[in-house]
Amino acid sequence: MKISHSPRACNRLPVLGIIALALLFIFTSCASHNLPSLGGQPGQGALFEPENGTIAASPEQTGEGKPLFGGVSSPEPVLTEGEALSLSKLEALARQHNPTLAQAKAQIQSEHAKALEAGLYPNPVIGYIGEQISVRGTVGEFQGGFIRQKIVTAGKLRLSREKYQARASAAELLALAQMYRVINAVRMQFYRTLGAERKLEVQQELLETAEDRQVTVQEMFNVGQANRADLHQTRVLRQAQLLNVQQAENDLAMERETLGAIIGLLQPLGEVTGKLEAPLRHLVWEEALERLLAESPELAAAHANLKADEIMVQREKVEPIPNLFIEGSAGRNFEASETVYGVRAFVEVPLFDWNQGTIRQAKADWRRQRNEVRRTELSLRQSLADWFRRFRTALQKVTEYQNVILPQSEQRYVTRLKSYRADRETWPGVLEAQQDFFHRGLIYIDQLVAWRQAQVAIDGFLLVGGLEPPAGVVPPGHIDSVPKPR
Repeated sequence: MKISHSPRACNRLPVLGIIALALLFIFTSCASHNLPSLGGQPGQGALFEPENGTIAASPEQTGEGKPLFGGVSSPEPVLTEGEALSLSKLEALARQHNPTLAQAKAQIQSEHAKALEAGLYPNPVIGYIGEQISVRGTVGEFQGGFIRQKIVTAGKLRLSREKYQARASAAELLALAQMYRVINAVRMQFYRTLGAERKLEVQQELLETAEDRQVTVQEMFNVGQANRADLHQTRVLRQAQLLNVQQAENDLAMERETLGAIIGLLQPLGEVTGKLEAPLRHLVWEEALERLLAESPELAAAHANLKADEIMVQREKVEPIPNLFIEGSAGRNFEASETVYGVRAFVEVPLFDWNQGTIRQAKADWRRQRNEVRRTELSLRQSLADWFRRFRTALQKVTEYQNVILPQSEQRYVTRLKSYRADRETWPGVLEAQQDFFHRGLIYIDQLVAWRQAQVAIDGFLLVGGLEPPAGVVPPGHIDSVPKPR
C-alpha cells in the first residue's frame, strides 16, 4: 500500500507528514512505558525475590511439620569444628551452599529475561536521504532524513510475553521441586549417618563380646574344658569382628562425606545429633496418591509448560497477520527551494509463507506436552508404589522388632545371664545370647533407616537426588527464535 515517496508530491501534504511523525512518536512512547511487571503470574508470587535472593514457599509446602523454606532468609549458619549437627542446621546449610539451588534460581531469572525481551517493542529506524544529487547544479532534488517504525499487530508481543511468563512459572515450580530434592536428600542422608553411628556402637559392643569370649575360652583351655581348635576359633571370630568394626568406621566416615557433598560443603562434617526412632505413622495409599497428584511440583510444572504451549500455538497463528511499516521523511527540495515532507506505509503480504510449518510444529509440541502431563502422572504413581512398598515393609519390620523380636531377644540374654549366675548356664551360652541380641539390633537399625527414608520420600513428593541438575523448562523440539524470543 504505497501512498507516496516523492518529496514533490508530498509537498502538498505537509500536515499529513507531521501527523504521521507524531503518531510514530506516540507509538514508540507507548511501547517503552506500558511494560507489565515481570514478577511472576498474577496471584502466584515469585519463588525467588531478586532484591534479596531468598526463596519463599506457600505454607502447605512443608515437610515433617516445619516450613520447607523457613530458614532460607536467616543468617548463614556457622560450622565450627567438632560441632554436633542437628537436622535443622544441616537443612539450613544445604539451602545456603547446594549449587543446584543457585542453578534453579538462574533458570528462573533466564525465563523472566526472555519474557521481558519478547514483549519489547521494535526499535525505530532513522536515516539520511539524498535524491537527484547534482541535478541542475544543486546539491540534490531532496536532502533530508527519515524515520521508520514497525507497528506490531494482532497482539503478537503480548502473546510472546505471556508465553515466556508461563515458562517462568514452570521454572519457579521446577525450582521448588529442586528444593525438595535437596532437602529430601539431606534428610535421607542424615538418617543414614545416624544409623551408621548406631551400628558402629553395636559393632564395638560385639567386639567386646568377642574379646570376652576369647578370654573365656582361653581360661577353659587352661583348665582342660576347651581344646585348641576352640581357642583358634575364638581368635578368628575376634579378628573377624575387628574387621566389622573397621568397616563400620569406614561406613560412618563415608556417610558423613556424602552428607557434606549433598549440602555443598568441602570441609568434613562432625557428629550428627538426632533420633532414628519416632512415633510410627501409618500412611494410607489413597490419601498419599491424592496428595501427590494434587501438590506435586513436577506435575504443576508440566501443566505450566502445557499452558505455555497453548499460548505458543496462538502466537504462531497470529504471526502471518501483517505488521504495518510506516515511514516519514522531511527535508529540503533544493530544486524548488522549499521544505518538503513525505510519508509512506507498507505491509508484507503472506502469500507463500503464512507460517504454516511453524504452526504445525507448535501444535505438535502442544500435543507432546499434553502427553507429558499424562506421563508425569503415571510416573509419579509408579514411583509412589515403589516407595510405598518400601515404607510398608520397613514399618512392619520396625513394629515387630520393637514389639516382639528385640524384647524377646533381650529377655533371652537376661535369662541366660541369670542362669549363669545361678550356675545353670555356661558363659559361652550367655555370650551367644548377647551376640544374637546385638545382631538383631543391627537389622533393626537398617529397617529404621529404610522406614525413615521412605517416609521422607513420600512426604517430599518422591523428589530425591540433591546433586542432580535442576530440570530444564523447555524440552528438545520446542520453538525458540533468536535473537529476539517469539
